[in-house]
Amino acid sequence: MFPLASAAPPFLQEIVILIAAGAVMAYVGHRFRLVPIVGFLLAGALIGPNSLALVKDLELVNSAAELGVILLLFSIGLEFSLEKLARLKLLLFGGGGLQVGLASVGMMGLLMLFGVAWRPALFTGFLVALSSTAIVLKLLGDRGGTSSDVGQVSLGLLIFQDLAVVMMVLLVPILAGKGDSPLHFVWAFAKALGIIVAVLVVARRLMPRLLEVVARTCSPELFLLTVIAVCFGTAFLTSLAGVSVSLGAFLAGLVVSESRFSEHAFGEILPLQILFSATFFVSVGMLLDVGFLVAHLPVVLLAIVAVLVVKAVTTAISVLALGYRPPVAVESALLLAQVGEFSFVLERSGRRLGLFPAGLPEGSQAFIAATVMLMVLTPLLSRLGIWAGGRLTRRGHNAMAQEGPSTDESEALAAESFARFENHVIVAGYGDGARRLTRVLRGSGIPFLVATLSPQGANEAEAEGMAVLRGDYARQRTLRVAGVQRAKLLMVVDDEVAMAHRVVAVARMENPTLRLVARVRTVADVEPMNEAGADVVVCEELESLVAVLTSLLEDYQQSPEEIEDHEDAVRRSGYAALRLAGSLEKPLLVCALEEDCLGSRRVTVRPGAPIVGQTVEALVQRAGGALKVLELRREGVPLSRVEPHTRFEVGDELVLKGSVTAFERGAELFRSPPPEGLEVEAGPPENVAPRTAAELIDTQATIEFHPSAGTGPCAHLDQLRPVRPRTRGCEECLKLHDTWVHLRLCMTCGHVGCCDDSKNKHATGHFHETTHPLIRSLEPGESWGWCYLDEVQLESEPAPAGR
Repeated sequence: MFPLASAAPPFLQEIVILIAAGAVMAYVGHRFRLVPIVGFLLAGALIGPNSLALVKDLELVNSAAELGVILLLFSIGLEFSLEKLARLKLLLFGGGGLQVGLASVGMMGLLMLFGVAWRPALFTGFLVALSSTAIVLKLLGDRGGTSSDVGQVSLGLLIFQDLAVVMMVLLVPILAGKGDSPLHFVWAFAKALGIIVAVLVVARRLMPRLLEVVARTCSPELFLLTVIAVCFGTAFLTSLAGVSVSLGAFLAGLVVSESRFSEHAFGEILPLQILFSATFFVSVGMLLDVGFLVAHLPVVLLAIVAVLVVKAVTTAISVLALGYRPPVAVESALLLAQVGEFSFVLERSGRRLGLFPAGLPEGSQAFIAATVMLMVLTPLLSRLGIWAGGRLTRRGHNAMAQEGPSTDESEALAAESFARFENHVIVAGYGDGARRLTRVLRGSGIPFLVATLSPQGANEAEAEGMAVLRGDYARQRTLRVAGVQRAKLLMVVDDEVAMAHRVVAVARMENPTLRLVARVRTVADVEPMNEAGADVVVCEELESLVAVLTSLLEDYQQSPEEIEDHEDAVRRSGYAALRLAGSLEKPLLVCALEEDCLGSRRVTVRPGAPIVGQTVEALVQRAGGALKVLELRREGVPLSRVEPHTRFEVGDELVLKGSVTAFERGAELFRSPPPEGLEVEAGPPENVAPRTAAELIDTQATIEFHPSAGTGPCAHLDQLRPVRPRTRGCEECLKLHDTWVHLRLCMTCGHVGCCDDSKNKHATGHFHETTHPLIRSLEPGESWGWCYLDEVQLESEPAPAGR
């Protein structure tokens, strides 16, 4: 017996059973091509108190499930903004109000035909009118459909339903004959609406500033805790006014989305959101009484059919009334045809007051059984809606291609496996479009590799002899393993628009000289992709792939005549080379790649990049004389003469020639700030000499720091000195051949050290060795200082014009 051993807490066994059962059933569902949600629901039904009774502490499970709903709705809110939500106002109040009203009245009328009194009939209509926010948004998110017409319609209707829950909860006592005065009802509703408006107005002003302060500490722990506090704090505040915590969490996500740290926040909470959301779906499955379902199967089936008909018809009518096309109406109607999780809360409130579904005491269990079964059927109904919508638009194969389970990131391959790649193409994703593109690339002589999250796709590509990197290509680490600093082009042909947007933004920050070509399906997605940093954005299905291929050949300096021949070959026989399955009998493209083809790149000068206003001579010097400007296009027209004193302007397109090392050295001049609302990591590359601030350090230049009036208070400003940086990078890390995250400059002696977010923390170590109290940041765009002794941040006074 170990003296320090103690008995496991009583809840640990149930948590282990819950998580293990969810994982096993999700895997079983995956083997049968079902989405994980179905597996979670079945796991709950299996281990719940009405079946094997392996989990008995329902209060614990329900608490974890509430956290899952809060985090799921918070993450959904992060993907939107108040501006986008404002564009949904017609959907919210027009479509949402019509759908809830029609569904409630429709179910009430149906029940009254069978002799049910109007009060319980209307109560049942309320229960049926609500759809599952968690399930619908999860399904849309998994297939990248939140930005589609169906996604926007679903979101608008679901948000109104969450708002309607507030009114429904207030009406339940009145329907039960035990309610307060109408004045009390009006006051409660007005108070709830006021709380929502107050949260949005106040938080929108404070949140960006708060997250800016927290992010500047470079502490991931503090950032995560702050984001979680905002999420749960906002949900709690709104619940005080009777608003559902899920709507409060969604509002919190909207508020955070207004800052430029929304992507950062999303990445931090994603693991927690996955864990607790799974717990929620398991808890819903635990409500199902399998014995009751078997004994009363005809009644449950009749309830399922009634709900399906009422929900599908009323939702379709509401969507069509807003002017959407029939395919959107059909798909939305089937996607929202289930009953929502908040209907359980509403049903429980009515039961306490003697109000039951259909006016029958046994109606509660029948309602629960029908609701759980509809939730299980939702993925199937969603697929049916996609198929039906596709048939109506004669594009069923495109819609069906968007379905598919997500896969965890794998980082099994080390950077050394891809070190041989230089001036290569990275193909991001391996969907249908990427398959067609790589089929043409094989045999062309152009070096390329495939990065994909799909195990099936990776296995298929490897079986055909392609170099494959398994991992999330929207992550900084995965792109670095793929050699993004050495790559010439990145082809983004991912079917999920949100994923493609993140890939482009991260890759642009990692390698400003990289040529980024992205494909999108709709015209509405073109501008956001351009803003994220894509050099070429092409629309539409097969023709877009021809344009991608053309841009690739132009970058490898194939002649116009050769490119035209290749385009004709691709288009021949109705795009057979791209459309038909299987490998080509012989390479469609055979390119003669000379040294100039691999050693030249087209680079766009973007707003905010340091190169703006600098001369050709400065660029060449920065690259150590190993970079040459072959051509400069301004407003699409080549300049007749490019002199050493020619200055670069925003929008200029350059054709540069040089070695991979020269491009790496000059890359910092082309690095522009990330787009608003997108926070991208900018740490030093692995296995590459540190860049960023170090590249900009001039050891011959004198740096002064002048705190602004009123900063501090700090009692050690007398130790500020004009200093020269002693090294181009962290002094100790350079000796150790190690890396860092951010650089700090000692304003007493000029020592350059790494920040506390770096593993070595040499700036702080230098303070402890020398007691020099004052440092300032050396990061581009930052001018703040810090006093170690007083533990205060010092803001620099603005530099005079022309300084």
